[in-house]
Amino acid sequence: MSSARPRCVERPLNQAVRIALLSMMLAGAAVTSINVHAAANTLDAVAAKSYNIAAGPLGRNLSSFAAQAGIALSFEPALTEGLVSSALSGSYSAREAVARLLAGSGLDIAARADGSYTLVKKSADAPRESAVLPEVLVTAAGLGATTENSGSYTTGSASTATRMNLSIRETPQSVSVITRQRMDDQGLTQLQDIVAQTPGLTMSQGGNMGSDSSTIYSRGFAVENYQVDGVGQVFSGYASVFQTNDMALYDRVEVVRGATGLMNGVGTPSATINLMRKLPTRQFQASAKVEAGSWNYYRAEADISTPLNESGSLRGRVVAAYQENDSYLDRLHEKKEVLYGIVEADLSRSTLATFGVTLQNHDATGHARGALPAYYSDGTRVIWDRSDSAAAEWAYSKRHNQSIFASLEHQFDNEWRIKGTLAQNKVDYDELLGYATGGNPVLATGAGVLLYGSRWVGNPTQNSLDVFANGPFHLFGRKHDLVVGATLARTNVDSPAYGGWNILNVPNIYTWDGVSPARPALPVASAYRDIEKTDSAYTTARFKPTDALSIILGSRVTSWSRTKTGTVARSENNRLTPYAGVLYDFNDNWTAYASYTDIFKPQSLKKVNGDFIDPLLGNSFEVGTKAEFFDKRMNLSASLYKIKQDNMGVSLPGVFAPDGTQAYDAVSGTSTRGVELEMGGELARNWQASAGFSRGITTGPAKKRLVTNIPQNTFKLFSTYRIASIGNGLTVGGGVRWQNEIYTDGMGPAKARFTQSAYSIVDLMARYEFSKQLSLSVNLYNAFDKYYYTTTGNSYYGAPRNVRVGLDMRF
Repeated sequence: MSSARPRCVERPLNQAVRIALLSMMLAGAAVTSINVHAAANTLDAVAAKSYNIAAGPLGRNLSSFAAQAGIALSFEPALTEGLVSSALSGSYSAREAVARLLAGSGLDIAARADGSYTLVKKSADAPRESAVLPEVLVTAAGLGATTENSGSYTTGSASTATRMNLSIRETPQSVSVITRQRMDDQGLTQLQDIVAQTPGLTMSQGGNMGSDSSTIYSRGFAVENYQVDGVGQVFSGYASVFQTNDMALYDRVEVVRGATGLMNGVGTPSATINLMRKLPTRQFQASAKVEAGSWNYYRAEADISTPLNESGSLRGRVVAAYQENDSYLDRLHEKKEVLYGIVEADLSRSTLATFGVTLQNHDATGHARGALPAYYSDGTRVIWDRSDSAAAEWAYSKRHNQSIFASLEHQFDNEWRIKGTLAQNKVDYDELLGYATGGNPVLATGAGVLLYGSRWVGNPTQNSLDVFANGPFHLFGRKHDLVVGATLARTNVDSPAYGGWNILNVPNIYTWDGVSPARPALPVASAYRDIEKTDSAYTTARFKPTDALSIILGSRVTSWSRTKTGTVARSENNRLTPYAGVLYDFNDNWTAYASYTDIFKPQSLKKVNGDFIDPLLGNSFEVGTKAEFFDKRMNLSASLYKIKQDNMGVSLPGVFAPDGTQAYDAVSGTSTRGVELEMGGELARNWQASAGFSRGITTGPAKKRLVTNIPQNTFKLFSTYRIASIGNGLTVGGGVRWQNEIYTDGMGPAKARFTQSAYSIVDLMARYEFSKQLSLSVNLYNAFDKYYYTTTGNSYYGAPRNVRVGLDMRF
């Protein structure tokens, strides 16, 4: 397959017109090579595209526009010297984009007879040349960071790894992006759905969505690092609260696998999940979608983005979603409410201000933290129906998230940019736990099952300030890139505590309806306070010794402290986390890379003498190759990695710390070795695909395999194809998710091995376009109705076959 893509595919009529025009020109028609009127008409013929260009120097922004629009544009640098343009973000026709970039500059774009364009000064009395329709060399639209309206399964740039807007190929780590188009095609509305489709991520789900018994893993370690627009979410006490996110308000999800200490400082060497919000557009656009599906599933979404003044310098966007559904599990009912509003204002040609608010409520009744016991009292397996629930009727989970954020961004004439973001994120959670997961039922009578009851309440409120600057610098005659930044975060919890667990007997699990035993009293036992602080500063530099070679060096210095009621205050001061990467471009398509990153995580586990175990230390080594094809609309990658983690806490049976808590020993040498292969983007016109294979084996100091409850091998594939000739367009798609066998030893009275054999899940979709404004979609999940457990710790089944039908309206 050739890596080069045809610059244009012309129809015979177009070719004939162009030949005729060329003949007329050669015959002696007196025209000049510059024609402003022709440029305007020709640009009208270029399809609208999505642009993502920051406010800044006019010359640079015109070059970015030309690259994204797929046109040849040249101009004298003196014409644009000292001039700046406002940002260009959203979908525009080429002529509209030019008008916005050149507004107030006294310049205009003109067409040359050779099909290229140039920049000229406006002249009211200049003679108008005869109109000639010049040839335009049209290339595919370049992809930016924003994925909305791109129709793509990949992105043009991602910043989660280094804070630089680098393409996936330019980033020396494994990066996956779930785009807006992918979310819309598959109906990925929750973060859990994103995890299921992202290469290299797995979830060991032991309870209902959002519970702390549903752990996300990457490369053998739990994922605990979450970001929103690149700003870390910090709360060590209950990291799973960040899993309750609705995707309606996000443009894309960027996932960087491996240690990510450069952008986080604190965490595990697994991955970072970065949720990137939708932004306002300069042109009006609106959409509404209604869905209905299995188990009384109903969902409605509305999304409106509009300029708020004539010039578009003030613009806003509102996104709202509402969902209610029952479940394949008895008694479980969920309600979700989402509201997001954001306003952007161009304070000047170089300064952008942003203010936004998000509200997300996720309420569930009949909610279970776990599943029913997997073994009878005699040690044999219990086979439950997939609908059987461990939840008490009175159990619930309420999670309400409120976020307020504001940012100010300024673009200097020397291409440097500085941005500051101030944000407050508050999660109010109230979880009344009641789930029958303990004990083992007697086969003959159904007695012997225990129900655990408790209540967890918290209100972690994070206030953060994130400031960074990035831009080029020159050294040894070459241009390089630099980022410097700092992040301050404070998370406070001040809430009541309800004591320990109430353990209740279920008389007969066979006839249990969830009503009895009744809800325990659970009075307030004490007050609970938790204060966590993180201060850090970082820098990243990308050196370009040659056009083909890039060297990325960075480091982050982090100070962390946590004060928690009933425990000794802990702190880590000035911990350094280095970052290093090197990339070499073999040709226009292929790049080889190698990188080293690390991260640390403070622990609350105690040694025999009462001291806290030293922080977990995780570092990642990775080598691989990446490639771009089809005008950078498809990415390929292959990587080999090794992750090492030291100071892992291992419990000492029967040994206790001076305060009576379990004693632990720090063990070093836990490691994961693996390989990952990934492809994402456009295979051909109208054909999008994403595929990924991951293999990773985690072992301890004695080379014994660890975390056997997650698969060593996974394969994920999803693809869509749009058949333009059927009606106004029919898109069909499908995918498969496969994983190998997982198991857990020592389960049940007989200490047996609980095994879930290898399995595959197939999903299908179709979307028919009645018009450009109206389409009907159908998604079929688990099409072959596969029975499978989502973990090996209890009897939690994956969802049976189910369907959703949606009507999508766009204006």
